[in-house]
Amino acid sequence: MGILELNDLTYSYDKKKKVLRGINAQMETGKMYAILGPSGCGKTTLLSLIGGLDSPISGSIKFDGKDILQMGLERHRKKNVTFIFQSYNLVDYMTPIENVALTSKLPPLPILERLGLTKEEAKRNVLKLSGGQQQRVAIARALASECPIILADEPTGSVTLVQHYPKTTPVIFWSLSILISLMTERQSVRFSSRVKFS
Repeated sequence: MGILELNDLTYSYDKKKKVLRGINAQMETGKMYAILGPSGCGKTTLLSLIGGLDSPISGSIKFDGKDILQMGLERHRKKNVTFIFQSYNLVDYMTPIENVALTSKLPPLPILERLGLTKEEAKRNVLKLSGGQQQRVAIARALASECPIILADEPTGSVTLVQHYPKTTPVIFWSLSILISLMTERQSVRFSSRVKFS
């Protein structure tokens, strides 16, 4: 049994045209998964359902054998999943240190430094950082949360993995319990245990 099970998921925004139809998958701890497909095919919608931000029309999502609807979506979001959003979703009046501290009891600076931010940058307001630096803060916040599942919506859109932090990349991606990520095809083949095409 996987840590996460998707059983015959169906979803529609207007109850007419189905965005997702009959999605089945089982995901295991210690592996990374990539969901690939053209724009508008439902990749982000699927991540939203897995993360408990929305509910499917039919089918079920189980975490560790328990239906997340029965568990409660708020509890699922708090205990089981964390997000790396394409648009960062940082608290814009805080510093990187303060943003990471929201999700972790551990000191934020070490993980920020491992992701390439200096001590001085970690104390700046996040709006004074580059897009790539803000993305690293978002990644650090997700990693620091200690949730067993990280849902990443194009997490490397503002940072080029190979060029910017090749030494850090294994720390980011290979230390996770599970990563569901919308990556480019090239990145997904390199970093994912299994590639799922939408």
